[in-house]
Amino acid sequence: MSLATITSKGQVTIPKDIRESLKLHAGDKIEILVTANGEAIIRPVSKKVDEIFCKLHKSGRKAVSVDSMNDAIEERMKDKFQ
Repeated sequence: MSLATITSKGQVTIPKDIRESLKLHAGDKIEILVTANGEAIIRPVSKKVDEIFCKLHKSGRKAVSVDSMNDAIEERMKDKFQ
């Protein structure tokens, strides 16, 4: 069991063994959930590409080519900076 102390600013340092176990690094985000029985669950928020693959897909939406996207960006930039 690892212990941590809350500072006067409400900050907590996650012990090294816990960070290593959760594969947490500086700058990573964590989510803290409070259960109905008053326990806290800490879990990493970082997502892998495989976890978010196809999340933006909407059925019925026409696929857009990279060239079309580049053309749209180019036009938008012309409009914005002329």
